[in-house]
Amino acid sequence: MRLTLHTDYALRMLMFLAMEPGRPRTIEDIATRFGISRNHLMKVAQTLVQSGFIESLRGRGGGLKLAREPATLKLGDIVRATEDGFALVECFDGARDSCVVSAACRLRSPLQEALAAFLAVLDRYTIADLVSHPATARRMHRLLSATASPTH
Repeated sequence: MRLTLHTDYALRMLMFLAMEPGRPRTIEDIATRFGISRNHLMKVAQTLVQSGFIESLRGRGGGLKLAREPATLKLGDIVRATEDGFALVECFDGARDSCVVSAACRLRSPLQEALAAFLAVLDRYTIADLVSHPATARRMHRLLSATASPTH
C-alpha cells in the first residue's frame, strides 16, 4: 500500500501547523519550507479545511492554522479524509471489478483485514504524538528553519 502525495503533504502541513498551533502560516511559507508545489499544497489545504482539520484565516495576518488541538487529530482520520479510496485491488471496487475469479477468490478478505489493521494503528496516533517530543520538535524546527527564505 502506498499513500498519495496528497496525504503525505497533508500530514506534513498538519505537523508544521502543530509545532506552533496558534500561529497562522501561509501556503507560501509551508511550500517553501518543505520544497513542495504551492499549487498542490493549496489543494491539500482545501481538503483539510473541508474536513475540519484546519482553518483558513483571511486578511492581514491570515493564513492557515489548526482548527482543533493536535492531540485530537488522529492520523487514521486524516488518512481517510485525504486518500481517494482504499481499493487495494480491483475487486474492492465492485463497479470496476473485471477479475474473472472474484466470485471464488479468497484474497479480498485478508486484504480487507490488513487495511483495517493499518487504519487501526493510525487511529492510535495523533499529530501531537508526531511533534510533541522535545528533541524531535527542536530538530524539526531547525530543519524547517534552514529551508526558509531569508525574508520569512
